[in-house]
Amino acid sequence: MRLAAAGVTDARFARAAMALAATLVLATALRAQEQYPSNAITIVTPLAPGTTIDILARLYGERLSRRFGQQIIVSNRPGAGGLIAAQAVAAAPADGYTLLLVNSGHAILGTLNKNLPFDPVRDFAGISLIGETAAVVVVPPSLGTRTLRQFVDLAKAKPGTINYASAGIGTATHLAGAYFAKQAGIDMVHVPYKMGSAMIADLLEGRVQATFSPAAFTLPMLQDGRLLALAVSSNEAMRDPIAAPSALSAGIDYAYATWYGFLAPAKTPAAILQTLDRAIAEVGHDGELQAKIVAQGIAPRSIALRDFDAHISREMERLHPLLKAIASQIGN
Repeated sequence: MRLAAAGVTDARFARAAMALAATLVLATALRAQEQYPSNAITIVTPLAPGTTIDILARLYGERLSRRFGQQIIVSNRPGAGGLIAAQAVAAAPADGYTLLLVNSGHAILGTLNKNLPFDPVRDFAGISLIGETAAVVVVPPSLGTRTLRQFVDLAKAKPGTINYASAGIGTATHLAGAYFAKQAGIDMVHVPYKMGSAMIADLLEGRVQATFSPAAFTLPMLQDGRLLALAVSSNEAMRDPIAAPSALSAGIDYAYATWYGFLAPAKTPAAILQTLDRAIAEVGHDGELQAKIVAQGIAPRSIALRDFDAHISREMERLHPLLKAIASQIGN
């Protein structure tokens, strides 16, 4: 009987010890969240230094560093249409110290690439959308078209002879061009690039005849006339930082926007995501920051946390027919 009683006592002691250990672990985790951030935060971007995403990461990083009192490191991981950067963050600890700043090309990675080691939607949690920008239809003056209608008429008269450049297969610029071709009823040839500098050089020389990209990407050349902005993919004309009529004014129903936003690994604690969201929203209201974002041709816009996740899902659903067609073209 005494042995049996001792066994019961030992079992109760073990359960109590396990409960205490679990409580201590939970308390430690909660304290870590309450103290967040206590170390440097890394913002990973999928494109090279000097690109729009990189500029945004550094603008926000500088201000978040001041707000948190911690160093913010911008890590550029270009390549494979955003896969390298996304995989690095998907594999990182879900502790709020490794974030991903991307554009809308991130959401379509799974549609255009088979056998990914991660899911670009389910394996990430939206923190905050920070802005959107319309695509600008850009051509070299040597093409001889000065209006969007002239461009479309040329493409219809000579199907398959206009090459449009993008930052790579599955990127936002690829999708913007493919969507325009669908809406305008024209046949163009997609030419993906690995380096933005090579893409711009070929545009200037007329080796490719168009690109569909945010204004910031070709802004200096648009401002000095080396490249022409035929239209913008919105229902209203663009007036800043360049002037461009809407595609709709030329009779083309081309409403397309590239969004930019912060993501984190999906299992990041809700308290940390909320801390990040509040901080990003706060620095996003800074007048100087907003002016610099607008100068990149981006309209500041905020959608937070689960609403941001829902926004991504709606965009995926809206563009599904186009994504399916692109995937079939590249053999996925």
